[in-house]
Amino acid sequence: MSSSPSSSAAIGGDTRNRILSSNLYFDVSPSKVPLIYSDSYDISFLGIEKLHPFDSSKWGRICNFLVSFGVLDKNRIVEPLEASEDDLLVVHSKSYLNSLNQSSNVAKIIEVPPVAFFPNCLVQHKVLFPFRKQVGGTILAAKLAKERGWAINVGGGFHHCSAENGGGFCAYADISLCIHFAFVQLNISRVMIIDLDAHQGNGHEMDFADDNRVYILDMYNPGIYPLDYEARNYINQKVEVKSGTRTEEYLLKLDEALEIAGRRLNPELLVYNAGTDILEGDPLGRLKISPDGIALRDEKVFRFAREKKIPIVMLTSGGYMKSSARVIADSIVNLENKCLIETSGGP
Repeated sequence: MSSSPSSSAAIGGDTRNRILSSNLYFDVSPSKVPLIYSDSYDISFLGIEKLHPFDSSKWGRICNFLVSFGVLDKNRIVEPLEASEDDLLVVHSKSYLNSLNQSSNVAKIIEVPPVAFFPNCLVQHKVLFPFRKQVGGTILAAKLAKERGWAINVGGGFHHCSAENGGGFCAYADISLCIHFAFVQLNISRVMIIDLDAHQGNGHEMDFADDNRVYILDMYNPGIYPLDYEARNYINQKVEVKSGTRTEEYLLKLDEALEIAGRRLNPELLVYNAGTDILEGDPLGRLKISPDGIALRDEKVFRFAREKKIPIVMLTSGGYMKSSARVIADSIVNLENKCLIETSGGP
């Protein structure tokens, strides 16, 4: 682990230069809202994408809901750049990135076996390019959060991917990349990850195993994928919620967890992985949280950040039902109504 740039507390010269020469941090007009999305996020691959339970058009549907509700002007959305190979090498090894040139490896990572039989150029364009755009969005979100207090990438949250391994529909370690860019570009040294996706965030846990600049609070169902017991050793604050957990119990556990986390660390950046696979009926998350419960969950995390004056980055991560997009959009509207974000007013 210690030889990987993503787990070393000292950032090497090459990595630092890659970060400083990257185009992913760019100045955003004050007229834009710190909500990041591109039409390129959505994955459409000859219908093959329907073989995975993930709704690969979720990201666009979230934005369409927000625009139709009148809380977001499409022209004020921030479009990110695609993460380049040099950007990805800040965390990933060249050998891992080269492995993605084999369609069979990508098929395993995104859990859609037929993808193995497609030419890699098609897989790059239809699958990996959208992911790289989302990575660019997550990285940029930290800069915007530092400037505006909050930012939402309507995508990202690929928390199963680490420097050397992809899996669980996660091909690039956007959370680890975001944090490494922030260490250098924003000159910060204390980051908290609050991972509330139903699945354990084993990717970032492996990447920051030896890095005491990162504090990880992970609230997950211990009985489902990825069952990564090694990575669990690297969670600073583990909150296990078993299959069948309902909204009231879940939110009580979250309140308690946030109180403890607030006492333990005063971070300079909060990365919030806001998966909606905790929703009742989700076939993979197996929890029983109501749509209102998800809105309350997000509100609690944003209020925690506001009260402690911590810039917050929100990523949408997992969620395996068509209803997830509407639930996320409704939650963002709730954040606006509670004055925790501003998407519709002036800059």
